[in-house]
Amino acid sequence: MIEIKKEVGRVHLILRGESIGKDMFFVLSGGMRHIGAVAMGIYDTESGRASSSVISSPGHREDEIALHGARKISTVTQSTVVFMVGIHVDNITADEIMDIVKVSEVMVDELIETIR
Repeated sequence: MIEIKKEVGRVHLILRGESIGKDMFFVLSGGMRHIGAVAMGIYDTESGRASSSVISSPGHREDEIALHGARKISTVTQSTVVFMVGIHVDNITADEIMDIVKVSEVMVDELIETIR
């Protein structure tokens, strides 16, 4: 089990994950916990690239974090990755959203370094 924690303004982000055989499952949550978006990254050994697809709950904006995180982790690990994101902060500002997105990217990078 991997766990990375970061404080971003009013929200405490937690990225947790584990291996499921050769595949991986990760959850990034913060604030009021919920499921906002789920992405799957799939590595293609023939092309040497990963692709990802995302499903998001109506009205939620975590889809880009999930989509890019799943693809990036899948590319590096050359495995199938499920990445679920649920971050909710009441009355969030545009600046807070930008900060959360940036820190989420840093957390994914830290996760990748931990996996390597």
